[in-house]
Amino acid sequence: MNGAAKGAVVGGVFLAMVGGTGYGVYALVGDGGDGTGGGKAGGSAAAWAEKGSGPVTEKETAATARAFLAAWAAGDARAAADLTNNAAAAQGALGEFASKAYVSRAVITPGTPNGATVPYRVEAEVTYGGVTKPLAYDSQLTVVRGLTSGKPLVDWQDSVLHPQLQKGERLRAGAPATPPVKAVDRNGEELSAEKYPSLRPVLDELRAAYGAKAGGKAGAELWIENASGPKQTLLTLVEGEPGTLKTYLDAGVQAAAERAVGAYPEASVVAVQPSSGHVLAVANHRADGFNAAMRGARAPGSTMKIVTAAMLIDRGLVAADKPAECTKDAVWGGRTFHNLKNFEAPGATFATSFARSCNTAFIKPIDGVKDDAALSKEAKEVFGIDLNWKTGIQSVDGKVPTATGAEEAAGYIGQGRITMNPLNVASITATARTGVFRQPLLVSPDLDGRTIATAQRRMKSSVQQQLVSMMRLTASSGTARQTMAAVGGSDKGAKTGSAEVDGSGSPDSWFTGFSGDVAAAAMVEGGGHGADAAGPIVAGVLNAG
Repeated sequence: MNGAAKGAVVGGVFLAMVGGTGYGVYALVGDGGDGTGGGKAGGSAAAWAEKGSGPVTEKETAATARAFLAAWAAGDARAAADLTNNAAAAQGALGEFASKAYVSRAVITPGTPNGATVPYRVEAEVTYGGVTKPLAYDSQLTVVRGLTSGKPLVDWQDSVLHPQLQKGERLRAGAPATPPVKAVDRNGEELSAEKYPSLRPVLDELRAAYGAKAGGKAGAELWIENASGPKQTLLTLVEGEPGTLKTYLDAGVQAAAERAVGAYPEASVVAVQPSSGHVLAVANHRADGFNAAMRGARAPGSTMKIVTAAMLIDRGLVAADKPAECTKDAVWGGRTFHNLKNFEAPGATFATSFARSCNTAFIKPIDGVKDDAALSKEAKEVFGIDLNWKTGIQSVDGKVPTATGAEEAAGYIGQGRITMNPLNVASITATARTGVFRQPLLVSPDLDGRTIATAQRRMKSSVQQQLVSMMRLTASSGTARQTMAAVGGSDKGAKTGSAEVDGSGSPDSWFTGFSGDVAAAAMVEGGGHGADAAGPIVAGVLNAG
């Protein structure tokens, strides 16, 4: 597309319909496409609404939604905005629907109200540079009582305009600043969002970061934009010429990860190669499209015991083959900690306590640590946690803050203020597997010269050997036995975890494991215990690797 091409909304018609019957209001949006020059379908729509109190009624909900959608469909941003509880924000966004998203025509069809919520269907056309393409989607709005006016008003959220918009995001159309990219895996196989749906946010971020460096030529698109730039392409108007971007992902492992998370809602998984730190797969199955696999921050539960065990062994307080007191409960900092179903294991070794995930065996040695920051130091200095990883896209580092009292004890078993995501936990397992932290990477740092995080010290050989032996025991006869029985190969290890979350009826399910030169970790929000949901996901990924 040449630089002189401009978008325009010329004679665009917005039409609102109810039950397939038009309101009878047709409005032309002005040639400038400012979203303010149309007819006045909703101009006096607020006149009927009287001040009231209490929850909005069914009649108020239907009438308010009908008036709002009619004004929006007529291109009258001011009238539509006046029917919301945030007129300034609504008017700007609704006006930009035509002027910045270049929507030249829209038919809006309300559905049947459900309480104060009204669903609707938008069937629109986007016109830019002489090219018109259809855009259709479903969304919904909620009617509330105005705090000061007492009138029924649409509760304005950016998602009213489009369901995928988050707070502060906008719809934009035109020639994007970065050309499209053809992302390929480590073997040159193309990775597309159509074939690997949960990679969409990853591919969008890779494009934003490296599109200009990969070559190619921009086309014309409709996209969601946030403060950091284009986030997601919604509609392609004119195909661009993509540049090629090589990633460290593995198409086979990615396909297995997609299948595995698809069986569980709110599930995420990451696979890495311990010998290199290369990320082999990233997959999420979430309604919100959030890349929780790399950007989440949840308590990791007993998967944190890998780090805790390394710290305790490193300080000579425990050893895999030495007895570890595994009682039904343990008190620390005034709080009583229990094992699952209050089990106990008299005479158990530390390895057995690790394999059975005995909480008390990890809490009782705290008195000998005599360093509130011991766990935080081990996590950062050996496992590379919280070292500002630069994977190639945005990711969130794990956090292991210094703690005292009951919070310190909670941290030893992966609760308290400790937060991780599957990327962090997969890296922890990879570090345990080799004894060396290698920062996870999606793309080569040579692309942009970014600095890669390095850990302060290598894990002691004796610590690494004991960690791996305990993870192997967990896989063969501990809490991961049934899950890992489905994983091929003889060299495999694992650790299960569950994390209690305030307000949740079921704990988060965590599982991490290795097989050969692949380490993987998964988390399912509200999935139950480690082997319940996260375990099968990791097993599926390890088998592919």
